[in-house]
Amino acid sequence: MNQNHAAMRSLLERIEQKTARLGVIGMGYVGLPLATVFANAGFHVTGIDVNAERMAELNRGESYIEDIPSDMIDRLRAEGMLEGTTDFSVLANMDAISICVPTPLRKTRDPDISYIAAATEHVAKHLHPGQVIVLESTTYPGTTREIILETLERTGLRVGEDFFLAFSPERVDPGRTDWTTINTPKVMGGVTPACLKVATALYSAAIETVVPVSSPEAAEMVKLLENTFRAVNIGLVNEVLLICDRLHLDAWEVIEAAATKPFGFMKFTPGPGLGGHCIPIDPLYLSWKMKSLNYNARFIELASEVNTAMPQYWVQKVQDALNEHSKALKGSTVLVLGVAYKKDVSDLRESPALDILALLREKGATVKYHDPHVPSVKHDGLVLESVEHLDTTLAEVDCVIVTTDHSAYNWNEVAEKAALIVDTRAVLKRVPEAAL
Repeated sequence: MNQNHAAMRSLLERIEQKTARLGVIGMGYVGLPLATVFANAGFHVTGIDVNAERMAELNRGESYIEDIPSDMIDRLRAEGMLEGTTDFSVLANMDAISICVPTPLRKTRDPDISYIAAATEHVAKHLHPGQVIVLESTTYPGTTREIILETLERTGLRVGEDFFLAFSPERVDPGRTDWTTINTPKVMGGVTPACLKVATALYSAAIETVVPVSSPEAAEMVKLLENTFRAVNIGLVNEVLLICDRLHLDAWEVIEAAATKPFGFMKFTPGPGLGGHCIPIDPLYLSWKMKSLNYNARFIELASEVNTAMPQYWVQKVQDALNEHSKALKGSTVLVLGVAYKKDVSDLRESPALDILALLREKGATVKYHDPHVPSVKHDGLVLESVEHLDTTLAEVDCVIVTTDHSAYNWNEVAEKAALIVDTRAVLKRVPEAAL
């Protein structure tokens, strides 16, 4: 057996014996859960993040992510299985590296892969034979090979022989308790068969199911398909809402009735727009990539157009509702109920409620908000704090717009105390009439 094969065998043995050391670059909503899963599985994990405050919290045994309890972090710290640092030089001591950095969109709607590029430069600086690197950050097909592989091979080391490279898309859905990092199947695409073998062995040691595919490009495309599927179908039901509005039909009644069909239909519901770190953004990576190949991804562009217009639609509904009560939007006080992008989380990323707040203020309304998970909002010059006394505020404002249907809300009380309600989530339709 030659030296390179011996290096791979040694790495596989360390993975099997759980003596391999894992470094996770980017300790946010994806990286921290991944780090805890591997640490709980018996691997020593070092989290690396440029956010010194987060790493200090981690090292104090405190969690800064709602889905991860602090007592778990505290236990893993006490057991010596998890630590955090801002020092990228620790990568020299790692056998495995997972890259979980953000991939936002620029204002020009093209992918910002600067975080991936920066992380890769750090990895390249400390790359040595017998390392496996897995990118988890969502991006366009070709990134793993074109950006990461090209950079790492400049070191003179060879992929599939000296080091091993793969892509495995994150599938984190904040707030879920049924499907989490440990039991959500992980798609894995290696640059070479040896890369796939090593990366699959690593992740299989901590995660229940690993699904191999033929290449990193296939794995990258899987993630984009998943979120494009959701974005397009949400765009469809949002347009159904607009259509039903003009036909004087109840869109939610139509959707619920259609959902009784046991085959050939999957239920999606309309709302104030798209939010979160994936669905509003990821499909546009693919759209951007296809433009470079002279192809227009029409479904993606149309769905994005419909979904991004929903905040304007709902602000118009607020204005219409006030007009019916002989009030103008300008000068009225509007309470936005819930600003997180989905129920029972504190995540504000791409939340349509932020657009609704801004649009209401642009039209002259006095805006307030309440969210039990978000104590304050700072966004594009907008600085607000969640109102302290919800009961009093509900009765005082001219209109309430429900944007996030948090479980903590007593919808009976909301319906009873608010003089005027615009309900983007149809949550009040789910409250029994006898209770209202």
